Amino acid sequence: MMVDADILREKVIACLQTIFDPEIPVSIYELGLIYRVDILPINNVQITMTLTAPGCPAAQSLPVEVDQKVRAIDGINDVHVAVTWDPKWDKSMMSETAQLELGWL
Repeated sequence: MMVDADILREKVIACLQTIFDPEIPVSIYELGLIYRVDILPINNVQITMTLTAPGCPAAQSLPVEVDQKVRAIDGINDVHVAVTWDPKWDKSMMSETAQLELGWL
């Protein structure tokens, strides 16, 4: 079953908004840890993300959680999660909502 790429992308983003950094009580999407969400042919999903720091305790678990939760979305064929350190994450990448929630604004 082929799903419209825009609808599928919205579903992926909604899913990413339910995944939280274990040290900061904000979703990884609002934290700005998700750099790209690409819907590729036959409903394959490529997610490019980063972590708050290379030594982040969630470095092993967070990409796996992203893969598993996105893979469970109806209509997804395959998922590839790539972790990058370029550009390096900093607080300015957070959404205004996340900065408000954490009292950083």
